[in-house]
Amino acid sequence: MTNRRGLVLAVVACVASFGAGMLAQSTTDVVSFESGPGGTRLDVLFDGPTMDVEVDVARLTLPPGTNSGNHSHGVTEIFYVLEGTLEHVVNGESHILTEGMLGYVKPPDQVNHIVDADGPPAKTLVIWAPGGEAARLGSRWQRLP
Repeated sequence: MTNRRGLVLAVVACVASFGAGMLAQSTTDVVSFESGPGGTRLDVLFDGPTMDVEVDVARLTLPPGTNSGNHSHGVTEIFYVLEGTLEHVVNGESHILTEGMLGYVKPPDQVNHIVDADGPPAKTLVIWAPGGEAARLGSRWQRLP
C-alpha cells in the first residue's frame, strides 16, 4: 500500500505540475456545471482535449448527503480532497478520505462517492486521464453562468 500510495502521489504531482504549466502558458476560462439544483458542482479548470492534451483537471464539490451511486468511468480518475470528508467506495471497499488524502479508480472499477448528510461539503481536485471526462459529465449537467 505504501509503494502504491507513493506511486499515485508521484503521478498526481507530475500531472498537477504539467497541468499547472499548461495553465500558466495559456488563458483558460473556468466552466462550471451542476448536476441539479443544489447538487454536485463541477468547475472545469483544464479541459485537456481542447488544448490537445490528454488530461482533464477539475474542482468537484459534493454537497452533504451526496451519494453518486455505483458507477464506472472509462478513464483513470484521481481525487485529492481539498476540504471535508469523502467516502470513496471502490469495488465495494470503503475508503474514508479527508483533507490532504488521495483516492483513485481505474477502468473497469466501480466507484461510489458518499458525503455524510450531517457534514460539510467535500471539495476535491479531480484529474481524469485521458481527458474528455469533464466534457462527458458537463454534457449531462446544467451549465452555470
